[in-house]
Amino acid sequence: MHTTDKTLTIPLWRAAHGRTGDKGNRSNISVIAWHPALYPAIVEQLTEARIAAQFAHRRPARITRHELPTLHALNIVLDEVLDGGVNDALNLDSHGKALSFLLLDLTIDLPAELAPLLRGPAD
Repeated sequence: MHTTDKTLTIPLWRAAHGRTGDKGNRSNISVIAWHPALYPAIVEQLTEARIAAQFAHRRPARITRHELPTLHALNIVLDEVLDGGVNDALNLDSHGKALSFLLLDLTIDLPAELAPLLRGPAD
């Protein structure tokens, strides 16, 4: 965790948790804020461009981000990232379950006053 007087830079997993699903060669990653007050910063900073950069090595054909404000969540859809899907992929993670942690490893900036809402150990 990097801290200035008013801002914290943290890994996303301290502000949100994730759930991953798959359908064919498509991965769905839900990012759910641990607290509603954390959601606006997540929405603002977890852009399609940042997601594309994080998954560049998987070469997604398309990235779609759906905002779910009532749930304080985002649903990220990554097309063509599972090496053909469960029946075709030769990789160890053919369902893409580890992809949620790859996304949750991105950093975000938060106002320092939100620190009590974070989960996990501080760096």
